[in-house]
Amino acid sequence: MNIEQIHEYCLKKKGVTEDFPFDEDTLVFKVLGKMFALVGLKKWESGEKFINLKCDPDYAEELRAEYSSIQPGYHMSKKHWNSVYIQDGDLQPKFIQELIDHSYDLVVKSLTKKLRESLK
Repeated sequence: MNIEQIHEYCLKKKGVTEDFPFDEDTLVFKVLGKMFALVGLKKWESGEKFINLKCDPDYAEELRAEYSSIQPGYHMSKKHWNSVYIQDGDLQPKFIQELIDHSYDLVVKSLTKKLRESLK
């Protein structure tokens, strides 16, 4: 997947907005104001193509053990976030989409019932 495909995929999800809350380089995707994906655009342009995604802690450990291109989250909580490196090519686009979905779903589950209902 390239950055445009990731951007398009994230924005197709219900309630998603994009923002640069930290600096002009870090693109953040949020669902109803809560982060679920981050991309460092300068790093991406320099060849470090990765996306930070929220992840269930147990699943995060499984993924890191199975895939060398999935590492603890860069500049994030290492327990709850993974950095998913795209440039290695060992992760298929469908799998990357599943990881994005997992991150989105985790954040949606943490929202209040009223906010979750607004996504339907």
